[in-house]
Amino acid sequence: MTERWPITGVGAVASVGRTAEEIFESLCAGRTGLAPMREFTKDWYTAGELYEIQADTKDAAGQPSTAQRATGFLLDAVAQALADAGMDEDLGDIPVLVGTGLRELRSVERWWRDGDPLTAAGLHFGAALRERFNASNTHTFSNACSASLYALSLATDLLADEAGPEVVVVAGTDSITESMFGIADRVQSVPPGAVRPFDRNRMGTILGEGAAAVVLRRAPRDGAAPRGWVRGVGVNCDAIHATAPDAGMIAQVMRETHRRAGVAPAEIDLVMLHGTGTPANDLGEAQAMGEVFGEDVTSPVMTAMKSMTGHTSGGSGLHSLITALGSMRTGRIAPTITLDDPMDEVETFRIVRDKEASAKVSLAQINAFGFGGINAVAIVEAAS
Repeated sequence: MTERWPITGVGAVASVGRTAEEIFESLCAGRTGLAPMREFTKDWYTAGELYEIQADTKDAAGQPSTAQRATGFLLDAVAQALADAGMDEDLGDIPVLVGTGLRELRSVERWWRDGDPLTAAGLHFGAALRERFNASNTHTFSNACSASLYALSLATDLLADEAGPEVVVVAGTDSITESMFGIADRVQSVPPGAVRPFDRNRMGTILGEGAAAVVLRRAPRDGAAPRGWVRGVGVNCDAIHATAPDAGMIAQVMRETHRRAGVAPAEIDLVMLHGTGTPANDLGEAQAMGEVFGEDVTSPVMTAMKSMTGHTSGGSGLHSLITALGSMRTGRIAPTITLDDPMDEVETFRIVRDKEASAKVSLAQINAFGFGGINAVAIVEAAS
C-alpha cells in the first residue's frame, strides 16, 4: 500500500446548494444552478444566465455582505469542513492552502466602478482567514481551474514530511467576475445556453461560482472514521498554449497520478471528468482518457458535474472530489444532464446521462485542467 492521507472533514457551497450534502443531493437529482444573472447589467451582454449563488455571502465577522464574494464562499466552506472534522475554529498555525483563479477581482471591479470600500488587505484571503479562524499560516495559489487540486498536492507533500504538520486545510474558491464574463460573452457571439460536456453540439462553458474545502490529516483521529483517503495527486504545467489543452501532457499527468497512487486504470471505479463543455478542452480530455485507459476506458462510470454547477474555476477540483466522496458513501452517481449526443471520442465511455446511476465506488479519479496547461489529477479511496 502506498502512502495515503485521510479526509476528515468536507465543506462546499455552489449554485446548487450551500452545503456539501445539499450539492450532492441536487446533483443526483439533476438540478441545475443556471438562472438569470443578478450581479451584472443584462442589457450590456449577449448572454443572460450564469451559475451564480443566489444568496448573499457573509464577511469575516459573519455579517451579510455582497462584497468580497470569493472570500465569503471560502469562509463558509472552511467553517463547514472544520465542523465536519470535529475541529474548533481556532486554527493557529495549521496550514490553510487556498486555490483560486481570480482571488478578489470582483471586489476590485466594484471598487473601481461603484466606489465600494476596499483595502489592500481585503484582496488577500489570509486577512479574512486570520480574522475568522485565527489562521496564521495561509497560502494562496492562483492556478486557474486546477488550483484546488494543486493546493491538495502541496498538502500531501507537507503531510509526507516527518517534520511537517499533522493537519492541513485545503480549499478552493472563486466568484464570477465581470471582466471574465465580459470576455467570454464577446468570444461566444452565440451564448451556449447550457454547459454541455462532451456533446457534439457543445458551444462553450458558462461561469459558476462557489468554494470547497477539505481537512486532510497525517493519520485519522482516534475513534473517527475518515470521509475517504487521498491516495495520490499528480500535477504538471506544459505551457504549450495559453488556453488550449495538450492531450499528451494531460495523459502524462494521469499516468503520474496512477503511479503515485499505486493504481492501474482498470481499478478505477469512477472518473469525475473536468468536462467544461468547450470544443478543445473536452476533446483533449477525451483523447487523454482514451490513451491512458485504453481498453479499460469502458470500465469506470464517469460524470461531469459542470453541466449543473457551471465552471467553478478554482474550486472545481475539490467540488468534484467531494462529490466523488458522496458517491463512495452512497453508491449514487450524479448524471451529466446536458449530454444528448456524445462526441465520437467518448462513445465507449460509461458517462452517466439523464438520471442518477448506482455503482460501487472504491477508487475515484478527479480531473482538473486549466489555462496554460496547468494540469492536476487526484485519486481518492473510499473510507471502508
